[in-house]
Amino acid sequence: MLLSEIFKGVEYSCPDFKDTDIGEIVYSSRNAAPDTMFVALVGAFSDGHDYAESAYLLGTRVFLLSKKVSLPGDALCIYVENTRETLSIISANFFSHPDKEIDVIGVTGTKGKTTVTHMLYTCLNECGIKSGVIGTVGAYFDGKYIPTVNTTPESYEIHKLLRLMADAGCKVCCMEVSSIGIKNYRVKGITFDTAVFTNLSPDHIGGAEHDSFEEYAYWKKQLFNSCRRAIFNKDDAFSEEIIKDINVPFTEFSISCSSELYADDIKNLRSEGFFGVGFTYNTKEGSVDARIAMPGFFSVYNALAAISVCKQYGIEDRKIVDALLTARVKGRNELMNVNAPYAVIIDYAHNGQSFNSVLDTVREYPHNRIICVYGSVGDRAQLRRQEMGLVCGKKADLSIITTDDPGYEDPLSIAKEIASFVEKEGGKYEIIVDRTKAVHYALSIAEKDDIVLILGKGHETAQKIRGEKVYYSDHEAVEQFFADKG
Repeated sequence: MLLSEIFKGVEYSCPDFKDTDIGEIVYSSRNAAPDTMFVALVGAFSDGHDYAESAYLLGTRVFLLSKKVSLPGDALCIYVENTRETLSIISANFFSHPDKEIDVIGVTGTKGKTTVTHMLYTCLNECGIKSGVIGTVGAYFDGKYIPTVNTTPESYEIHKLLRLMADAGCKVCCMEVSSIGIKNYRVKGITFDTAVFTNLSPDHIGGAEHDSFEEYAYWKKQLFNSCRRAIFNKDDAFSEEIIKDINVPFTEFSISCSSELYADDIKNLRSEGFFGVGFTYNTKEGSVDARIAMPGFFSVYNALAAISVCKQYGIEDRKIVDALLTARVKGRNELMNVNAPYAVIIDYAHNGQSFNSVLDTVREYPHNRIICVYGSVGDRAQLRRQEMGLVCGKKADLSIITTDDPGYEDPLSIAKEIASFVEKEGGKYEIIVDRTKAVHYALSIAEKDDIVLILGKGHETAQKIRGEKVYYSDHEAVEQFFADKG
């Protein structure tokens, strides 16, 4: 595409502008090539301007910059005030504004984004509305999977994925929208057909993220300034704060109070082949019984958010209920389909707070023992090891402590450190450093009505060991055990 088309609507400075043809836009110098334009993004820990020369050496001759850099005379330098904000505009231009060809549903909140978007993705597709999803566990559409780096990818990746979805015939994209994604202009210029708010609590504060809870909340609110309609969790106190400032139609869902859509008669359900929650959802049209194969009271909130969007598309309750029953989120309270008299759940929980939440959730169900397989990251987060050990020592019947991204630390030393805190709570444990063997051991000793929790990796497919990413999957470890067992 010609630069003149890419830069439509952008204020820039370039005295020697030449209408060059660009094959791809890149912001990592490692991806630079002769037909690319390099965008120098300024991040929390690095400045892309420092890598402009590297991009030049790999063949790039067109650069989008916000400050002067020393480059040879044949480099075409285009200057803007903010390269990250400009990237969102030129990406939309480059991919011919795919967001105008597909409904984009944005889901934001501290918790529930991944589950809600995947519930929606499942329900819409099952009900005949071809859809895709973009978020923490990657992008899915038309039978394809594309990994993503961030919860909300950079704007170039978002528009590229939206173009692929639109060209594949998708009518809807369900997108996780993080506060950092909004703050860093990744979704700037996109008008969301619907924006969904799940909940808000202190998180992502400090370091390179947000300076305060107030700033975190401020960026969450901005999503609702760029949508056509909104859906809110009425039970969350922050909903009122957002609602008072928006000028678009909105609906609400709740559990503790009446709203356009509300749930009651919530009950944990565990039977052969099912582990989840049953509830009744109520609208002005009547009451509908539903089930979701995801444990936990909070899962009902996520289901209500998905139901609210489905209702906007005019989908019949019967179809919604059937689709919800099939919804799964890889690595998020995911009940594995195994031929065993016990339950196996894989979850991304990787700190004390999330461990506590998962254990409290499953302890509400009838069970024999709770067996936890987990480890902790190396090179940092010693407090995390303490929290994990204390929680599991108190609330699990057996900890099988193993490896989880040890980095340059000795995995056995990390495991022994966790074990010392399990002991403080009087908990039982085994240490098995090899994670596959640890998973297999847990499954081999599990008995009728046990619950085996495999925590920490979730959807991830790699272990970070001594500077390298080594392939590993909890899912495959479980599948391998039952395949070998026959």
